[in-house]
Amino acid sequence: MSAIGLEHFFTTVSFRPYQLHLFKNFDSFNTALTYIPFFSVIYSLSDAREERRNCLAYMRELAFKHGAIQRIILASDEVEARLIGQLSPSRLHGIISKSSSLVDLRRQLITLLSETGQVNSNAFTHWHGCHTRMLSPTERTVLRYMSSGLSIPEIAEQLERNIKTIRAHKYNAMLKLGVNSDVGLLDAADILRNLPMVKPRFALWVAPFYS
Repeated sequence: MSAIGLEHFFTTVSFRPYQLHLFKNFDSFNTALTYIPFFSVIYSLSDAREERRNCLAYMRELAFKHGAIQRIILASDEVEARLIGQLSPSRLHGIISKSSSLVDLRRQLITLLSETGQVNSNAFTHWHGCHTRMLSPTERTVLRYMSSGLSIPEIAEQLERNIKTIRAHKYNAMLKLGVNSDVGLLDAADILRNLPMVKPRFALWVAPFYS
């Protein structure tokens, strides 16, 4: 969704309790944080790998420094929403696919904005309405090794597991991430490699720069 699309949403009756501020980069938003008491940040993603990585890293930083701010991510489509939900090092209030109909997108945004004090137990709750298994520690480790260029036999040696086991972990990771090729898996692995390994403690937040 474009900035113009969000601006239109926030002129409708349902969004009148909220004031929208638009930011093109992190620096301008950080400056505004010093004098505007935001309660929610909506981060609108494109499907660029580097932007996903930067978004997730910033969301984690926001969780630490401004834990009372709600965090929402607008993903380009359901595939990206799944990637964000699985790879995020911080808990999110919600992930919404921009491929949803305008009516559904509006409904999901209103629902999330009314839940200012909550972090969803599962980041997919307002995306597809069901609980999805998260990547296991071993699956994350396999992805990190893959992003460093190791082959399946080399990863098996590093983890002291047999090759079939590593292939099974790789397959399970592909299912959970919603990708069906090594290219898609390496995309996710590259993002994961550049994110912190340890999740922060419980915090509240939201995310592009619409707040």
